[in-house]
This record gives sequence, structure tokens and C-alpha cells, in this order.
Amino acid sequence: MDVVLPCLDEAAALPGVLAALPPGHRAIVVDNGSTDGSADVARAHGARVVVEPRRGFGAAVHAGLLAAEADLVAVLDADGSLDPADLPRLAAPVLAGDADLVLGRRRPQPRSAWPLHARLANRALAGAIRRASGVVVHDLGPMRVARRADLLALDLRDRRSGYPLEMLLAAARAGLRVQELDVLYRPRVGRSKVTGTVRGTLTAVHDMRRILHEHRGDPAS
Repeated sequence: MDVVLPCLDEAAALPGVLAALPPGHRAIVVDNGSTDGSADVARAHGARVVVEPRRGFGAAVHAGLLAAEADLVAVLDADGSLDPADLPRLAAPVLAGDADLVLGRRRPQPRSAWPLHARLANRALAGAIRRASGVVVHDLGPMRVARRADLLALDLRDRRSGYPLEMLLAAARAGLRVQELDVLYRPRVGRSKVTGTVRGTLTAVHDMRRILHEHRGDPAS
């Protein structure tokens, strides 16, 4: 399995994340404009590094998918908040033919690892996804496993924070079977680029509102 890790200034977290990857999982770290030497750290710990100069989560993940070679791919945050040991369990339903896209539903330990405002926003977004697509999810989880060909066939266009949402909506339209499994969610290393900053939060909210409007065929607001 190839594991795509979008990365923006995660030099402190990368050694632990890469060391925790299970055997047979190849890391593709997509450097998205880091200034802390993340790319060098990734290479020193055996990861393949892809440079994506266009800033944005979606741009980084897409570059990683294009670079991947394995049939099965995972997307995993590079900040140390998720345990790579959970990846084989998420891959199992896909390999067994029981699901096409498996999401990790975050279970924070301690609870403060996931700030209240972020949990509430995620809950509201999950409800919007259910209403818009009929797909029952509880978390727009950042840990995902699917077949590379299935993800590329979705032809996702968002290159910023709306990418994870667009993936779910497009998967529903394509008839892909979506499943959730619980995963451990720990305090991340460093400050979040999304919920940790006002600009990041506003950008994510704007991008996801736009994706939902486009899915419904409404004019963006």
C-alpha cells in the first residue's frame, strides 16, 4: 500500500509517523511549501518525497495519488495525530471487497485532542453530507483507504480544504460503498493549519460551503 502524507512544516512529527508505518506500507510525503526542512527529514527516514508547489490540501493529496503506484492507497495526516498502525484495519474491507472507500472515524484520546469547536463543526458537516448524498458518516475523517484507480476516476477538482468533502460527495455519486471504522486521534504535533488559525478555519468553511452548493446545483454564496 502507498500512503500519501500531505505535509506542510511537519518536520517534528514526521520521524514518529514514518517509523510507525506497518511493513509493506510505502510513504509518499508531499511537501506543500514547507520551510522547516520537512522534505529532508522525510527523505532521511526513507520516504519518497514529491514536491507540490501549489498550496492546498487537495493539491498535495492529488499530487500524491498521481505519484502512487500501488493498487491500494491511503491518505494520512503527517502531524502525528493519527496512528499508522490503524491502516491495515481500514484496508481490510477494501481488500475483502466489502467497501470501496473506508474512513477513519476519529476517537480523541484525550478528548481535548479534538477541540470542541472542531468537533461541532465536523458534526454539522457530517449531517450536511448525509442530507446531500445519503451517505451516512459521522466524521469527515482525514485517514482514508481506497483503490487508487477509484479515487482518480472521481476526477476531483478542488485543490484546497474542500477536497475531502468533494471526495465523499463524488464517491456517493459514483456508487462507491463508503464505510467508517473507529481510529485513535491524539494531540497533533504543532499547531493545526486549519483549526489552529482563523484564516485556516475560514478558508476551510468557505471551501466546503462552496462544494456543498455545487453538489446541490445552487449558486455559491
